[in-house]
Amino acid sequence: RFLTTVHQRVEPWWYFLPLLLAGTLPWIVPLARAVRPAWSGAGGAPLTAAAAGAFKPCKFLLVYALLTLVFFSLSDSKLAPYILPLFPVLAAVTGAQAAGDARFTQRAAWIGAALAPFVALGLLVYSARRNNYVPHEAWGWALAAIVVAGGALATLLPAVRARAGVAAGVAAVSAILAWQSLLCEYAVIPPSRSARDLVAAVRAYLGPQTRLYSVGQYRETLSPYLGRTLTLVAYGGELTFGQDAEPGRQTATPEQFATRWDASRDAVAFFDPGVWDEWRRRGLPGRVIAADSYTVAVSRL
Repeated sequence: RFLTTVHQRVEPWWYFLPLLLAGTLPWIVPLARAVRPAWSGAGGAPLTAAAAGAFKPCKFLLVYALLTLVFFSLSDSKLAPYILPLFPVLAAVTGAQAAGDARFTQRAAWIGAALAPFVALGLLVYSARRNNYVPHEAWGWALAAIVVAGGALATLLPAVRARAGVAAGVAAVSAILAWQSLLCEYAVIPPSRSARDLVAAVRAYLGPQTRLYSVGQYRETLSPYLGRTLTLVAYGGELTFGQDAEPGRQTATPEQFATRWDASRDAVAFFDPGVWDEWRRRGLPGRVIAADSYTVAVSRL
């Protein structure tokens, strides 16, 4: 059973909907209000107003967003970054309808200024509970996010509030910098999600002729850091379509992998931890040379 199992996850069709709602949370109500006039081309903003039969930019953006969401929702393979292109499009539609609305800018600034500290402190608590410590870099990025998010409160100053364009710019820049700081905070909190350190630990065991395998997983960052391709074993997921189109190309069955591994003296395999445990119990020769939370690297030597 283990040899014939392909590790893949098929998410439900509504997988992206909670992500979409969470991503538009600070401006979800204005977005909902903007959909109908954007579709009809009504409204006073230059981007939305359109004569009968004329091209309607906001309607085009809504169609783009809808098709993107439906396309990836119907796909068997779903990753959160797939719908990232939706957010600038939906933001443009919302902004076009809310242009010149000082209350919208202030509400967005307030919500962003409140969410950033909440997320920053939440990540610190998560690290403390999960890892029993908080990296120093995480404290710095959390503080940066809170300070930068606080800059959005400048939209409440009379001089800034009187100029809608300046207020919107201040709110937008504060939000961009604050969320970039939060992403940096997230990145430095263990477990590491990049394969950079793992590859650095394995590098000494790799030669020009070393055969490389990825067993039970496909970790996207491995190949770029290695500068090499890997033979995929017992994994389908988002790669199933290509594997079906060209079976055997850069892939191997578990049986083929076991035979090649036994015959080799210069090979390194990157295992999903659970899959490695199965192979180890079956007596696969090799020694662990590096590991992190997502991958176990095993050398044949």
